[in-house]
Amino acid sequence: MKITALKITKKPKFDYILFAAVIMLVGFGILMVYSASYYAATITYKNPMFFASKQIVGAIIGLLALIAFRFVNYDILKKLRWPAIIISCILLGMVFIPKIGVTNYGATRWINLGLFTIQPSEIAKFGFVIFASSYLAKNYNKVKKFMGILPVIISGGIICFLIILEPNMSITICVALTMIVMLVVGGAKFKHFVLIGVPMILLAVALVLLEPYRLKRLMAFLDPWGAAKGEGFQLVQSLYAVGSGGWFGVGLFNSRQKYLFLPFAESDFIFSIIAEEWGFIGCTVLIGVFLVVILRGIKIAKNAKDRFGCYLATGITTIIALQVLINIAVVTGSIPPTGLPLPFISSGSTSLVVFMAAIGVLENIYYSSIKFKENNIKE
Repeated sequence: MKITALKITKKPKFDYILFAAVIMLVGFGILMVYSASYYAATITYKNPMFFASKQIVGAIIGLLALIAFRFVNYDILKKLRWPAIIISCILLGMVFIPKIGVTNYGATRWINLGLFTIQPSEIAKFGFVIFASSYLAKNYNKVKKFMGILPVIISGGIICFLIILEPNMSITICVALTMIVMLVVGGAKFKHFVLIGVPMILLAVALVLLEPYRLKRLMAFLDPWGAAKGEGFQLVQSLYAVGSGGWFGVGLFNSRQKYLFLPFAESDFIFSIIAEEWGFIGCTVLIGVFLVVILRGIKIAKNAKDRFGCYLATGITTIIALQVLINIAVVTGSIPPTGLPLPFISSGSTSLVVFMAAIGVLENIYYSSIKFKENNIKE
């Protein structure tokens, strides 16, 4: 009877639905990075494959990272919580060191490693998730008190502070919201969120008012056509792309906005090109695939064998969900413009490798939960 029960409840040791959805996104991302960038890459770098080739390399490294983290027990990450948060802070600080940090378009967000650059903020947000997950799992009985959640708030605050200095408000918001979600799942009380939320809102308002370019972006968001040649230019061009797509799009490689009309067409605003070339139907399918990834992540978190796995899967899934939501909201003019890549799709090797590695962690949490259940059945 035990053997029969084991056969009935036995499940695959790999979440093939999650894996297939991610591979589809990565493959589609490579295609769209090429489509969105080949003209600009030819004009600027004399190489139409400049961005696409980097994306292919990032996908290969990312796949290796995914496989590696799938077979590395995620419990090891619990022991690496302090190195994860400390290294994240060090990397974020290194962008401000002359000749090491790289500045583009007024923002210092990259570290020059000679042959390539990396974006520490993409690494730091997952470093924070590892630290917060480990702390909340170990101190779950303390989170009912404000002092019990203070280490998570302080570590998240430091990460946010270093990222906003770059400046990079979009990822700062992403980390802050991820911290709140993880505290909610961890069991923090509502009154604690009032204590956290009020200062965060006041700080966000102050950041907008203190930086003229952020205030200009906000005004451009309210009336982009009023500043169509200035701060509203990018949003107007994005809306032209989205609107031109109609139901079925203008066809692959047929976008007009990528001909140097829409800035960052291959990265932060790649969804605009997708909407133009694939239309409403194509965008709906893409969002559906993202929804599959997010729902699988939620299920993995729910079925995790322990608190650490639950919190870790929650943090990873939250980051993916937030970035998808914010990116699409920005390019459709639903929220003020802010630079944030679309996970697995936008050009950027650091982002692609880190997100695929995070999927490997989710796969390991899934495998560990299945193995744990099977061992209990055998017993």
